[in-house]
Amino acid sequence: MKKAFTWLEENDIQYHFHDYKKEPVSREKLQEWENKISWELLVNKKGTTWRKLSPEQQASVRDATSANDILLFNNSMIKRPVIEYPKGILLGFDEQEYSKTLR
Repeated sequence: MKKAFTWLEENDIQYHFHDYKKEPVSREKLQEWENKISWELLVNKKGTTWRKLSPEQQASVRDATSANDILLFNNSMIKRPVIEYPKGILLGFDEQEYSKTLR
């Protein structure tokens, strides 16, 4: 997240930071994101929170509805940062992708 914030600031791109820990993401917001990108991309399967789930819990995430249920229960499983821009969404930090898309 810090790299993304730094890049945005260095490139004079205004942004709004939504802190999931203080204000959870709504089901409506997840569905809005899923209209732009696949639900599979939103679930951070490399993170500690995902790895702490039982194999049964992991296997239960098989579609957008089940993904939303688990992401609403634990917002820390959402891949971050989520950058919303007029034409879509970027997930994670990729300097080349940011440069190509946001400049």
